[in-house]
Amino acid sequence: MCKFYLLGGERVRKRDGEKVNRQAFSDAGGSPDVLVFSWARANFDKVYPRQKLVYNYLRYLGADSVTFVDYSFSLQELREKIERADLIYLTGGSASILIERFKRVGVDGLLKDFEGVVVGRSAGALALCKKCLVTIRSTKQVKIIEGLGLVDITMKAHYRREKDETLKRLSVGERIFAVPKGSALIYDRDKLSCINSVYLFEEGKRQNIAKNL
Repeated sequence: MCKFYLLGGERVRKRDGEKVNRQAFSDAGGSPDVLVFSWARANFDKVYPRQKLVYNYLRYLGADSVTFVDYSFSLQELREKIERADLIYLTGGSASILIERFKRVGVDGLLKDFEGVVVGRSAGALALCKKCLVTIRSTKQVKIIEGLGLVDITMKAHYRREKDETLKRLSVGERIFAVPKGSALIYDRDKLSCINSVYLFEEGKRQNIAKNL
């Protein structure tokens, strides 16, 4: 079974999620073979503009190898790549796009059998959850959508205090984990832990759960 690191966000150039990534790398053996899915961008058919930046960062963290996958891979090729990987890394972008693409290609099914470490950053983290909060760009409204369901929680990434009233309203009848940039929620065999501050919104109330997990 996977160990999931749900990173609330990171500015890769500033490496402000390095603490989270280093722990994930340690759990994956220290010098893991990393498989990167940069499928959360609308302009997927173009060259991923941050590929070199992400590649250099992952190598800096200690990756033995870094492989990017795209739509030219067959499902069998993806299965083989996943089986050889120690750590799978999902980049940011649009959670709804990533969810749709994973389901269409069948990657969600392959991840269910993966026994390594999965790091989801921002949209990558949200997509892994049973439900996630996304912001509609045209209206700036926040809504809850269905995720891939690999992690049985509801999550909000890029959490900031100015979103509290919206999250309190949406949390009536829904437990929402809100994760800021540089923080992470770790999900390991149904057990939760966290790195840095993570917040739980439940029945209209907010609490910092960092000391309670």
